[in-house]
Amino acid sequence: MTDTNEAIAALTRRVEVLEAEADIRRLQARYMFLCDTPIPEFDVADDEQRIDLIMELYTDDAVWEGVGEYYDGQFGRAEGADAVRRHFEGFWSQERDPALVLNAHYLTSEQIQVDGETATGQWIHMQPWLFADGSSVLRSSRLNNAFRKVGGSWKISRTRTENVFVAPLPDRWAGDYPSRSVLMRP
Repeated sequence: MTDTNEAIAALTRRVEVLEAEADIRRLQARYMFLCDTPIPEFDVADDEQRIDLIMELYTDDAVWEGVGEYYDGQFGRAEGADAVRRHFEGFWSQERDPALVLNAHYLTSEQIQVDGETATGQWIHMQPWLFADGSSVLRSSRLNNAFRKVGGSWKISRTRTENVFVAPLPDRWAGDYPSRSVLMRP
């Protein structure tokens, strides 16, 4: 009977890890989705609502930081929910000239390590930025994020991003893109 109990316990642990990995994968993808422009989430009227949805993904003691020679000065470090919220408010409240009309986040090279109620995840992320004047850049970053289970749900406890490159793209290389997303409409 002990062998059966041990086998069941081992299978249970393996299933818990697989479920945690899937939850973390969805959590990270949700964060990136909410950061896209135009925001694809249905019925989000403004950036304040967007930020509220993003903050639901974070722990109260979360850290958001840009690291490395390029991102240290650009993004800095925000510790705690209030500081992380201010970071996002600062990002979306900026009057950009030219205005940002589109960015989309693509994640690759995923590695998730679960250790009980905590986990880490690494990704490489790419995103094109298109501006109202037709200019654009392609950005790439490495993400080294941390997660913690809170009240039975996984949350982001640290977002750490490091620049890989920023490359200018030819003007007006993307000719067709939406002014707003309609995918999430009922």
